[in-house]
Amino acid sequence: MKQMEVTILGQSYLLACPEGGEELLRTAVARVDQEMSAIRDAGKVKARERMAVLAALNLAYQLAEQRPSQGAAAPRGPDPEEEALMERLLARLDATLGDDGRLL
Repeated sequence: MKQMEVTILGQSYLLACPEGGEELLRTAVARVDQEMSAIRDAGKVKARERMAVLAALNLAYQLAEQRPSQGAAAPRGPDPEEEALMERLLARLDATLGDDGRLL
């Protein structure tokens, strides 16, 4: 696993990245930075950790909207792979925020 330095809201972070995943990580960082910048620019939230939580919720909502409709079917439980991915993402965010506090 390699490490990449990225910038979110003008602050640098060193993130672990699987080999071959550099472009995907850059894309993810750009989306997070864009969401957090929009929240910051709206002027209502000042704390980075709150911006991170709101950005994560916005991005998760957008992802949920993109899924095909399940119609009248009962809601399905969480996909184990998606759940594991979310746990890894939350762990990364927690590690990145460091002294700013844990997200959840």
